[in-house]
Amino acid sequence: MLAYTTQEPIYALATAFAPSALAVIRASGEDVLSIISPYFTGKLEKAKTNEAIHGYIIDKDGKKIDEVMLIKYTKGHGYTSEEAFEIMCHGSLPVIRKISSLMESIGIRKALRGEFTYRAFMHGRMDLTEAEAVEELVKAKGERGREEALERLSGSIRKEATIIKDDILNILASLEVQLDYGEDEIIEDWIFPVEKVKKIIARLERMSSTYRSSRLYSSGAKVVLAGATNAGKSSLFNALLKENRAIVSSIAGTTRDYLESNCEIDGIPIRLFDTAGLRDGDDEIEKEGINRSKEMIKDADLVVYVLDGGEKEPEIKAEKTIYVHSKSDIKPSSGLSFSSITGEGIDKVIDAISHFLSTEINSFSDCPVIESKRQKDKIDETISSLKEAIKNKDMSVDIIALYFQEALSSLSELTGEVTTDDVLDVLFSSFCLGK
Repeated sequence: MLAYTTQEPIYALATAFAPSALAVIRASGEDVLSIISPYFTGKLEKAKTNEAIHGYIIDKDGKKIDEVMLIKYTKGHGYTSEEAFEIMCHGSLPVIRKISSLMESIGIRKALRGEFTYRAFMHGRMDLTEAEAVEELVKAKGERGREEALERLSGSIRKEATIIKDDILNILASLEVQLDYGEDEIIEDWIFPVEKVKKIIARLERMSSTYRSSRLYSSGAKVVLAGATNAGKSSLFNALLKENRAIVSSIAGTTRDYLESNCEIDGIPIRLFDTAGLRDGDDEIEKEGINRSKEMIKDADLVVYVLDGGEKEPEIKAEKTIYVHSKSDIKPSSGLSFSSITGEGIDKVIDAISHFLSTEINSFSDCPVIESKRQKDKIDETISSLKEAIKNKDMSVDIIALYFQEALSSLSELTGEVTTDDVLDVLFSSFCLGK
């Protein structure tokens, strides 16, 4: 378990540890500006918050380490809402190592994964959905994924959750009136607002339904090329990637394990897999490759089943599968087909893949899009509690109130108003070090 704290000053390299023109080292924590001040030649004390100051970072002996720009953040203004600074230095590995060593020698420890964002969350700079969006933005694989992560970072889920919470609270408030007064004191019997609750459920179900499409844009759609040995899978794999990534041979069983590569089709990031040919064989290595192929097919978002020229398509089509005939230059087919020799038909195959995935991905312009499995689980828990409330609408008001309270609790866990240290540890430990 990671030992996150908000007491110690921390630092981390926010850029890649690789030779580059510039590198950024960030630090945060109580009195961190006073700690670095003796080792920076610029006029730090006179600088305003968010101001970049030119100077040199020096070691304990007063020797210059590097010429830098240092950005100063006073309490309440930086990413974490703590005192903080960022050093922009030359991206030389010896420079980075030297500055990192200085940090640790003066009492600024190396940050854990996600510790900066953890502190931002703990200090109220963002809720849990916004914190998750930070990492989602860093890991976005396409333009659509970037846009959706940025929208979540701006608080779209928090805003929708707040509206729904207010609706539930209004219902609970009317229930509390019934609980606080005796039956003889109540003027009118309480009527369960079925239609209002159904509308709340519909909004939540809409949010929950965005998970799949968001995952496809953020993590990439898993597209698996399957089929018999020597059907043309590797040829199609290379054609889609526009490079000779897989070995193509007339020898059956050339591909014995799956190959994976990335591409993009109509803005959708694609994780493309070329699998071992499906056949019965005695070779143990090939058997293992075939077993892996079958597992890949089960988990795929789309299976592109490659048929050897004149091979017939099955009468009963498999789910999430499109069928493509190879070698169309020598074995013409009436179905979707391509030739790896002439390139004819490749564009139509790409269009078919795009069309299939696009039908899986809806437009959610009127609804916040979720990407986190944790978020989906909390939304689904809220839905479940509200449906139970409707199911038990004829029960006593104190029992009905419990269902609405459970719904509120799940929504509070969604945004991080209520959460546990274990949940936070798991969530933030997946972040990169600079965040």
